Amino acid sequence: MTLNLLHQFVYGILGATALMFALWLVERVRANANIVDVGWTAGMGLTALFLAITASEQLPRRWLAGGLAALWALRLAWHLVVDRVVGKPEDGRYVALRKRWGTRAPYGFLALFLAQAVLIAAFVVPFRVAMAAERPLGDGWDILAIAIWFVSVAGETLADAQLAGFRADPTTRGQVCQRGLWRYSRHPNYFFEWLHWWTYPLLAVGQEWWFLTLLGPALMALFLFRVTGIPATEAHAIASRGEAYRRYQRTTSVFFPWFPKKDMT
Repeated sequence: MTLNLLHQFVYGILGATALMFALWLVERVRANANIVDVGWTAGMGLTALFLAITASEQLPRRWLAGGLAALWALRLAWHLVVDRVVGKPEDGRYVALRKRWGTRAPYGFLALFLAQAVLIAAFVVPFRVAMAAERPLGDGWDILAIAIWFVSVAGETLADAQLAGFRADPTTRGQVCQRGLWRYSRHPNYFFEWLHWWTYPLLAVGQEWWFLTLLGPALMALFLFRVTGIPATEAHAIASRGEAYRRYQRTTSVFFPWFPKKDMT
């Protein structure tokens, strides 16, 4: 079955909205909004597969772009389930929102969950543009795109594993993780997440609407630096670890991995 572009996005948004509404009902039962992060990631992966199945462009390229997007989303969604949902208390961000909204919390969280469907629609644009590129499959741009995808997914997986191991070690309680990649960046998981989004501009080189693929890295950078990523994470880290984290800030790159500096204070 193939669909025109408008129908693809209409059905995709409707599907994402239904998913997020169902997860909001789960939130109402569990009183824990952590699952919204899983829904956002899984929704992008499912929408990428839907686009790959229903697009009319050449089969190999649309499955390359859709497959890479779906595999990235599957890995991240599973990590979020294990790290933030199963047996975990509600994230401090959502606890604060619940307190701020008070009796209006159910409606506030409904709006928050449904807003993820809009974000899914924006973030899948790079996937769809990459599927429409008419270059023969397997050229240098494709090889570079696949290499970046592997490096970014492997890097994020490693960073997540290193942080999980640090947190599970009772001897490091109250300390700041500086193991492995965390020695060179305060947020290596965020860096590799952002790097992943450059896969799709490379897959789409030569496509008429190529510039739309830049929505991926641009929106991700916006969210990481200005909305829910680095600011909230660092505020929580300072509140819980104090001077130890401030020292980490003075010596370690905030985002791009680089060699640590000496603390001159």
